[in-house]
Amino acid sequence: MDAALLAALNAERRARRAVIRVTDIETGAERLVREAELDPADPLFAELETRFRTAKSGMAEGPDNVRRFLTVHVPPPRLVVIGAVHISQALAPMARLAGFDVTVIDPRTAFATESRFEGVSLLAEWPEEVIPSRVALDAYTGLVAVTHDPKIDDWPIAEALRAGAFYVGALGSRKTHAKRVGRLGALGIAEDSIARIAAPIGLDIGAQSPAEIAVAVLAQAIEALRRRPAHLAPRRTAAPADVTP
Repeated sequence: MDAALLAALNAERRARRAVIRVTDIETGAERLVREAELDPADPLFAELETRFRTAKSGMAEGPDNVRRFLTVHVPPPRLVVIGAVHISQALAPMARLAGFDVTVIDPRTAFATESRFEGVSLLAEWPEEVIPSRVALDAYTGLVAVTHDPKIDDWPIAEALRAGAFYVGALGSRKTHAKRVGRLGALGIAEDSIARIAAPIGLDIGAQSPAEIAVAVLAQAIEALRRRPAHLAPRRTAAPADVTP
């Protein structure tokens, strides 16, 4: 691989940005396609868009009948759970099995105990104390807010929306969410960003128990990650070691 292209690829990976290395099978020519710069005029646009969502590498052939291999580099998804409640106890192990790096944050030490979240990254602190210094939010992070307490939930929800998190879900009825919308608006969050919040949280599968709600939440988060439209692709910001091949 060309040194400049390799440096650019590594810079994207360090910055947790998705990128695809496109290799012409016949000539060996290579280029990088960044998710945030995906161009509808690219002959492989539809294929690239699908690959970014599925994170699967493989052969592709465009309208020019040239065969290319697409090597997909997508950051591992994270799930930040605000609230060490019963739903979180069921959600955390399931999300880890699904491939998410899971962190649970809750300042209420009566709930956030290692005995209730064995083997889970658990921070018994206020979200403002650990985000973003120890828990970064980005386009490959989903945030689940389930404390039902605005003092704990609102701030990280706002931060996740500002960071372009792929999924932001919040527990509560429609009436509760209507009040939340007003508070987030007062924090300066735009209406179109607030509209991205999944509330009431989780797919509508008739879930009743905490474990069933956890299933609905995880399924909705996976759907948001794998089916997000191209216009929600992360905006690109320059990395310190950024190199354009």
